[in-house]
Amino acid sequence: MGAVRNDVVAVYGAYGHTGRFVVAELRERGYVPLLVGRDAVALKALAGELPGLEGRQAAVDDPAALDRALRGAAAVINCAGPFAATAAPLVEAALRAGIPYVDVAAEIEANRDTFARFADRARDAGVVAVPAMAFFGGLGDLLVTAALGDRTTADEVHVAYALSSWHPTGGTLASGTVSHERRAGRRVRFTGGELTYHDDALPALRWPFPDPLGPQDVLGEFTMADVVTVPSHLAVPEVRTYMTVNAAADLAAPGAAAPAAVDERGRSAQTFLVDVRVTSGGEERRAAVSGRDIYAVSAPLAVEAVDRILTGRTKATGVLSAGAAFDAPDFLRALSGHVTLAQGI
Repeated sequence: MGAVRNDVVAVYGAYGHTGRFVVAELRERGYVPLLVGRDAVALKALAGELPGLEGRQAAVDDPAALDRALRGAAAVINCAGPFAATAAPLVEAALRAGIPYVDVAAEIEANRDTFARFADRARDAGVVAVPAMAFFGGLGDLLVTAALGDRTTADEVHVAYALSSWHPTGGTLASGTVSHERRAGRRVRFTGGELTYHDDALPALRWPFPDPLGPQDVLGEFTMADVVTVPSHLAVPEVRTYMTVNAAADLAAPGAAAPAAVDERGRSAQTFLVDVRVTSGGEERRAAVSGRDIYAVSAPLAVEAVDRILTGRTKATGVLSAGAAFDAPDFLRALSGHVTLAQGI
């Protein structure tokens, strides 16, 4: 086996929409991306666009190929959904290689499975694995953790998402289909300290987002990966997430258009605001962040996580959410070039 360079980071699904943002972010930060994925043709095309970078093809059902693909890497970032199919094989490969694993999964059940299946093994191996290190799951968890400060308990956590629009990628749609099938068409909520499934209609509410956006119509119990990441390390019996009605309608529209790049970084015109409210004993704490393009911003989230792991700036080993792995306020401040903190953190 060749020597591991601390600046080589494998990106599985490097040619995908989010994967390309991750590759670009790694290069900007001085890392050498190792392009990995299932599609040999797409890998060759991407490597042709980025001279000097190596592409390695590996299917997730071929452990030996995954081992070869990760050889020499210091860490792996999994950007390839559906994560119900890719997360476990990539975590297994990372454990065999003894390297950190980070993914950008928004799939609730896939993230839950990563915690359930690998918590003990990753901790015993001294490996850090951070699922949902992305816009959904990771960012909300960081905000909740920062809002709580030194506390590790709360009565309720509310995470409200305001998206100016939501043009989903093919990966988002595929992951949504898999999640829908796993739930037999039911919806999911986190209440009483556990995930439960139901057929209730989503309630329509009015959420008081911070100025200058102000109150917006949202769907309550539009449940995202925060219901896995937050209670993985904080004692909170109720975690509720909300989505602006216009964004939910965009996502559900037949033939929804993919994101369209409007700047030199490949970002879309989409803007977002994430507003977190944490209540405990009648006291409310808030934190909020705004920015542009939920897919593009997942790249600095994932790459910052890898950088902190490789430089020894983590709180523990094992399968960890963002808030459990890192100093949440410091992590959020490190994202200042990509997001704006709307509350004092």
